[in-house]
Amino acid sequence: MVKGWLQNTDPTQLQQLLEERTADLQRVKAEYDNYRKRVHRDRMAVREIAVANVLRALLPVLDAVDRTCAHEPMTPGLKDITDTCRSQLGSLGLEAFGREGDPFDPACHEAVVHHISPDTDRLICTEILRRGYRLGDQLLRAAHVEVTGPPPLARNQLGHDRQEPHDDAEAHTERAGPSTATPHSPLTAPRRSLRK
Repeated sequence: MVKGWLQNTDPTQLQQLLEERTADLQRVKAEYDNYRKRVHRDRMAVREIAVANVLRALLPVLDAVDRTCAHEPMTPGLKDITDTCRSQLGSLGLEAFGREGDPFDPACHEAVVHHISPDTDRLICTEILRRGYRLGDQLLRAAHVEVTGPPPLARNQLGHDRQEPHDDAEAHTERAGPSTATPHSPLTAPRRSLRK
């Protein structure tokens, strides 16, 4: 032992020293356990980000496979490629979504075409133009869909719902009044070139 380490042999002081060292050891062990958990959590987060990036890069390949399956006869080789792609990417957690008849959800669907039908009371996906994909709860790509639903509410240029005038005097004033177009209106805004 180190010289002078245990010069005092008083049992109460030794017990106090033992408790201090035990507390120090427990604190160091707790810090190390927290560090291990944090490193594991960070590694899992990096893994999820890497998997999401790889899967996002492979989505055009899946689109090409889907287009090929839709336009070409299903040969055994094409079926094998399709099944392998879907099963392997599915094992990484990739999930396709978007079916005809699904209610339109702007959080995961992107409406490309809107068909008006007075018989419906809400927007319904009537055709899937491009499938959407998610990884767990993370949206990788929204589904491009055609929707059918009620006509949108008419809006004036200020963004308020348009109300019809109640009598002819109000109607004449509204028609004869000055234009409500503002410099920021889409009707008067100058077009900007996308080139730089």
